[in-house]
Amino acid sequence: MNLSEFFWDNKYLNNKIGWDLGEISPPLKMYFDQLKNKELKILIPGGGNSYEAEYLFNNGFKNIFVVDLSKTALENIKKRVPDFPKDQLILGDFFDLNITFDLVIEQTFFCALNPNLRPNYAEKMNDLLTEKGKLVGLLFDAKLNEDHPPFGGNKKEYITYFKPYFRFNVLEKCYNSYHNRQAMELFMIFQKL
Repeated sequence: MNLSEFFWDNKYLNNKIGWDLGEISPPLKMYFDQLKNKELKILIPGGGNSYEAEYLFNNGFKNIFVVDLSKTALENIKKRVPDFPKDQLILGDFFDLNITFDLVIEQTFFCALNPNLRPNYAEKMNDLLTEKGKLVGLLFDAKLNEDHPPFGGNKKEYITYFKPYFRFNVLEKCYNSYHNRQAMELFMIFQKL
C-alpha cells in the first residue's frame, strides 16, 4: 500500500470523511434521472462510498465503474450493494486507467487532488472519454484549503484546464446543491472535443 492509499484508506477506516454526504448528491440525482441510455459506460473516479454508483446501479445502469485508492471505501459499496459487479470496483489510481467511458462523473475527486495535478486531470479525462463523451459533475466554486483537501478554486481557473479538450455545455452556479454546499458549487457538463 503506497502513502496515498494508506492516507485515503485511513480516512475511511476512521470515518474522517466529512465530504461524504451519506447519500447521492441532489444535482447528480437530477442529472441521472433524465438519462435514457442504460447502456452508457460510466466511470466515477475517486468514488469513495459512491452513493452515485449505488443509485445508478439500482436504477438499471450496469456498466458503472468506480476507481478509488481506498480498499475500505470499495468494500463499503460491496456491503451496501452486494450484486454490484466486483470487477467494476477498481482499487487503484485514476491516472493508471487505460479504458474508455461514455460518461465520467465528478463528485469531490477533483478537489481532493493536489492542485498541481489539475492540468493532468483534464488531459486524462480527455483520454478516458469516448468520442463525444461527457464529463459531468460538480466543482467547488470557493476558496477552501491551501495545504490539504478539499482544495477550492473558481470558474476562471477551471476553464484554463479544460478548454483545450472540452466544449462547455454547462458550467454554472449550482442551484440545487446539498444544503451544506449551497452557493459553493458549479455544475458542469463538458463534452469531449
